Amino acid sequence: SGVLALDARIAIGAPRAERLTRGGHPRFAIRPYPKEWEREVTTDAGFTFRIRPVRPEDEDLFRTFLERVDPNDIRQRFFAPVKEFSHAFIARLTQIDYARSMVLAALDRDTGEMLGAVRLHADPDNADAEFAVFVRSDLQGRGLGLTLMRLIIDYGRGQGMRRIVGQVLAENTRMLSLARDLGFRASTDPGDPGLQKVVLDLKDGGQAA
Repeated sequence: SGVLALDARIAIGAPRAERLTRGGHPRFAIRPYPKEWEREVTTDAGFTFRIRPVRPEDEDLFRTFLERVDPNDIRQRFFAPVKEFSHAFIARLTQIDYARSMVLAALDRDTGEMLGAVRLHADPDNADAEFAVFVRSDLQGRGLGLTLMRLIIDYGRGQGMRRIVGQVLAENTRMLSLARDLGFRASTDPGDPGLQKVVLDLKDGGQAA
C-alpha cells in the first residue's frame, strides 16, 4: 500500500564531460580564464608580439584598436559600416564563454597596444566553429593574420572540433587568399553571391604549413 525510502543515490552519466576533458576543465560549469594560452609569438617575417585570451575588462583596449582601423577594413570584417563602437557592440567581442568561444588578442610587447585579434565560436556540439580574424590596418602584410589563424586552428583542433568555417566578402581577396593558403576550401554562398563560404576540415589534418 506504499513505499518507504530509507536511502537514495543518484548516478550522473557524463559523456559530454568526458568530451570536454579535451578542453581541460570538465568539472567547471563556467570555464576559467585559459591562462595557458598566454605566450609570445613570432611571425614568419620575424615580427614578435604577445598573445593572450581576451578578458571582459578589455573594452577600452578594443575600442582604441577599432578606432585605428581603416573604415573599409571595418566594413569588410562586419559586412557593414560601423559608425559607433558602443559598449554593447564591444561587449560582444570581449565578454565570451570560454567553454564555447575563444578570442586571442595580439598585443605589442612594449606598449600593450592591441594589434589584432582572432575569434572562434563553436556550435553546441563543439563540432563546427566559426572564425573571424582582424588585424590593424597599418600592420597588414607582416604575417600577423596568418599567425593568428594558425593559433586558432591549433586551438580548435585541441578542443576536438571537426570543422572551422567562415564567411568572407567576395571582394576581400586578401582574406580569401589567406584562407586558401591555410587549406580552406572556398565556395560561393548560395544565399548571397557576394559572400564566399570557407571551410577547413580539421579531421583531415587540414592546415597549410
